[in-house]
Amino acid sequence: MSSSFSFRINLVPITFFLFVSALATNNHNLHANIVNDETLVNKSEIVEKPFRFPSLDDDYIAYLGQHAGYVELHSSTGGRGRMFYYFFESRVQDANAPVVVWLTGGPGCSSSVALFYVNGPFKVTHDLTLVRNEYGWDKVANIIYIDQPIGTGFSYSSDPASDIPTISEGAALNLYDFMQGFFGQHPGLANNDFYITGESYAGHYIPAFAAQIHHGNKNNLGRHINLKGMAIGNGRTDSLVQYVTYPDYALNNNLINRSTYKKLQPRVANCLEKTKDVCDAGTHYNRDACILAYKYCELIRKTISKANPRLNYYDIRKNATGGPHFYDLSGIERFLNQPNVKSALGVGNIPFVLCSREVYETMRGDVMRNMAVYIPELLEDGIKLLLFDVEYDFVCNWLGNWKWVHEMEWSGRRDFNAAPLVPFIVNRTQAGMQKSHGNLMYLKVHNSGHMVSLDQPKAALKMLRRWINGHIPL
Repeated sequence: MSSSFSFRINLVPITFFLFVSALATNNHNLHANIVNDETLVNKSEIVEKPFRFPSLDDDYIAYLGQHAGYVELHSSTGGRGRMFYYFFESRVQDANAPVVVWLTGGPGCSSSVALFYVNGPFKVTHDLTLVRNEYGWDKVANIIYIDQPIGTGFSYSSDPASDIPTISEGAALNLYDFMQGFFGQHPGLANNDFYITGESYAGHYIPAFAAQIHHGNKNNLGRHINLKGMAIGNGRTDSLVQYVTYPDYALNNNLINRSTYKKLQPRVANCLEKTKDVCDAGTHYNRDACILAYKYCELIRKTISKANPRLNYYDIRKNATGGPHFYDLSGIERFLNQPNVKSALGVGNIPFVLCSREVYETMRGDVMRNMAVYIPELLEDGIKLLLFDVEYDFVCNWLGNWKWVHEMEWSGRRDFNAAPLVPFIVNRTQAGMQKSHGNLMYLKVHNSGHMVSLDQPKAALKMLRRWINGHIPL
């Protein structure tokens, strides 16, 4: 393989917004897109194999309990869809260790981004070797990295036009179908505590997936999944709020001047108007109108970009030297397209593409839909939520997430909003600020761009361990 080949992945800069009024939607509307289907029981088939990546020199990571495979999605795709995953057994070697699912955003980007670049047991280098990650999340839990939605990474369908979901609830149904098959293959893990984690557009996926699991559990639709919590990092959960806060975040961080800020106000008003009443996560949804709203709201970001053309959306401390919003992830794609790696994983000749344009285009109408509407019921019923943000991410900035989580209507709203911010300490150093009440926790990590586990891996691992173990504060 030629070592001269390289490229930069341009991650789609989408944000998540919502109208707070949508939070008051009744449960009937909230569950309009959550599937009630008893055929989900024991229908998914699974093909899984232990594997060892070739050319691994570190025996410590070479022989970790690692598996890869496909789950055939019978219930949600009629058997046409195959969802690919990696499964790493926890290094703590505890039969009761929790099961953590990681979902990468996009929409349409493979969870291999996190596995090989962020919080997996190893990382891929530019010379396509793997090195140990001392802060891999498998040190805390059994962890599953899933290529989803269908059409992402190594996941595929014989009829993608029918099976690539158009909204997050469709992706959630595929994931619920997947977990039924996975726990059928691993019954010894089926009763372990279960957590859903992810970042960026996973802020859309996670609430919908958690709501589908919770609904399935309450209505005995399939194997009970012991859902305990959700952790969303730099999430795009409420896109409207995120876009509306772009000008304030940009001005506060000297990315634009006051004159540009004033010019942005009509664009903010247009974004609000175009999104109103057409992009709720409940029944008020018009795909074409939502796509149009997305285009109008994107004008806010484009105006800021024009005023600051070297802005790196994912880390404002850095200049965008290879495009306006990038991480150099070329090693992952080259690594996974090696024939010997594909053979080890059992994926045949499927070409691996890190981020699928087809999936993104199919789900464009989902971007402006507010997924925060699913969260209050989950909190009330005992499901934990950790929102973790960073200081220097523009595209999924903390200000937007701070705004919607404080405006969210739930029984603990007043006490959560009044809760004090306290330090998050790592190695006797303040690594962030946090607040919590009941099942809701918010953490802002210092000195990090979009990917917390990349910039602050020790802090991210401590955050996960203490949150799962129920420590408050973290």
